[in-house]
Order: sequence, then structure tokens, then C-alpha cells
Amino acid sequence: MGLIKQALRVGKRFENPVPTAVGDWRTIFKVLGRYLTSKEERSPKLPPGPFRTDARVFHAPPSSGLRVTWMGHSSMLVEIDGTRVLVDPVWDERAAPLTWAGPKRFFAPPLRLEELPRIDVVLFSHDHYDHLGAKTVAKLAELENLRETRWVTALGVGSILRGFGVKADRISELDWTQSVCVGGLEITAIPVRHFSGRSLFNRFETLWASYVLAGPTHRVYYGADSGEWEGFAEIGEAYGPFDLTMLEIGAFDPLWADIHMGPDGAIRSFRAMGGAGLLMPIHWGLFDLALHAWRQPIQRMFAERGLKLWTPEPGLPTEVVAGQEIRSEWWR
Repeated sequence: MGLIKQALRVGKRFENPVPTAVGDWRTIFKVLGRYLTSKEERSPKLPPGPFRTDARVFHAPPSSGLRVTWMGHSSMLVEIDGTRVLVDPVWDERAAPLTWAGPKRFFAPPLRLEELPRIDVVLFSHDHYDHLGAKTVAKLAELENLRETRWVTALGVGSILRGFGVKADRISELDWTQSVCVGGLEITAIPVRHFSGRSLFNRFETLWASYVLAGPTHRVYYGADSGEWEGFAEIGEAYGPFDLTMLEIGAFDPLWADIHMGPDGAIRSFRAMGGAGLLMPIHWGLFDLALHAWRQPIQRMFAERGLKLWTPEPGLPTEVVAGQEIRSEWWR
């Protein structure tokens, strides 16, 4: 495959699969004026919800073989062909290095971490705060239900997990195109157009990835964070078709279009991948990470004709059934 290959590292820094503008201090200054004068409703005036997950649902496997419980943004529990995968868990109050400042959750987690069922895999796409919560990881590492869990992530992120208490022998780090099998599930890391770093001084030093989750019966693509790029067509051709394709729609702006595709990019990317199955919008509805109104991304998705959307209410365990759309309007 031309674009879908292992990551290139130059010195300490990983490279994107195609040339990508990430932004720097100048971007911050460009945004500041717009941020101070914007009249968009970037956060809900009234907290959405409350949302509550009935943990008793997890006592029985999904009848369809595929069930997803979306916790907001990019955090979710995926139950696929008998394997439970907790994806990019962030139960922290803020997507930030500080507890008193930074983007704050719009609503409380629908499920306490202690209420989680047995988890087979905890999966991390990259090290950004809205995808890897420090307090969340530290708590998960202590839970009895995760004692035998396999922690899967991209190259270099394992050191961060170890720092939060995850045992080294439970961690699998993947380069792009590499796979690990847990039970009957094969997890493959796939290139995306993004970056990493938990400060401005360690950008690109750990890898970022999307993932293919391939079970005996179902296939899911978790797109994580990415700008639009030509690789999506190759991903669809090589690893699809997918029953469920998860693509980001929020936290976008023309200034950083190379690393966040937004709703229109998600629509085009889904179609470039072949447009099979259902499209689940992610990376929205929980944190204020850009300048657009918080509802704008999902409103755009709902307005697009001919799109098979799968967007459940936060915290509601929802079965994925071929051809059956879910269009929850909890956000209205």
C-alpha cells in the first residue's frame, strides 16, 4: 500500500504520513482575537442530561454481537464479538494538565469507573488530554475488573501509562500497520494525520494512530483524531468494509484543518472509504476545544442527505444493527 505503512521517525520526532501543518504560537495569537469576540454558544447554557448508564445491561452480551456505549467526545465502550474494548477513556473533569483550568466537561460521566464490567482491552489513540485522562488511567489501573486487561496504544505512549500505574507487562505499543490479538479480536494501528504531545515542548515524540477492530463477525474503524487525507480510500480498500466507522466531527477550524477534519471532512472521508455500514460521529459534545458552536458539527451531519448516521445518546448501551440508523437528538 502506498500511504498505509509504518511510521517514519526523524530523531525523536514521528512524522505524519503526508505533509501536515500543525500550528504553533502564531496560531494561538490568530485565534485569541476571535476567541475573545466570538458570540457562538461554545458550551451549553444548561448542562445536558443527566445521563446514566444501567450497568446491568453488561451482564448479557449484545444480541447483535456489536454494542457501543458512547460516553461523550471519543470515550466509549465497544463490545465486539465477545471482546470488550474501552476506547480513549477520559473521566477527568477537564481535558487539561491542570485541575482548575482548561476545557471542562459539559456533563458528568454516565457511568462510574467502578461500575465498568470486565474489560479486555483499554485502547489509546494518542497522548492528548482529551483522549488520555491522567486520573482516569490511574483509577483504571487499580480496578480488579482490569487486572488482566491488555492496554494497547501507539509507540511511546506506554511510558505515560506506566507513569500512571499501569504495569509494563500489560502494555502493547503498536507502530502503524502492526497488530495485536486479544481473544478473537485483532487490533491494527493505522496512520492518521495528527500529532502528539502533552505540552508544547514534547510534540511528535509519541505516535498517534487510528485503529481497525476486526472480530470474527464484525469490523469497526476508530478514526480517532485526524485531518482529511488521501489515506482513507486505502484504509477502506485494505481493511473494510466496516460495520461501523467512527470519524471525528468537532474541534475543527480552517486554521487547523490538517489535523481536525470537521463534519464536512468526515462526510467526504466516510465516502472515500466506500461509505459502507454506518457512520458514528465522535470527538464532539463534551468539551469546548474550538471556536464553533457546540451543536454545529452534529447539526451539519443531520442536514446531510443520504448519510447513514449512528449517533446514540451518551451513556446508553446501543446495539449496532446493519442498515439501522440511530439519530438521538439529546443535544437539541
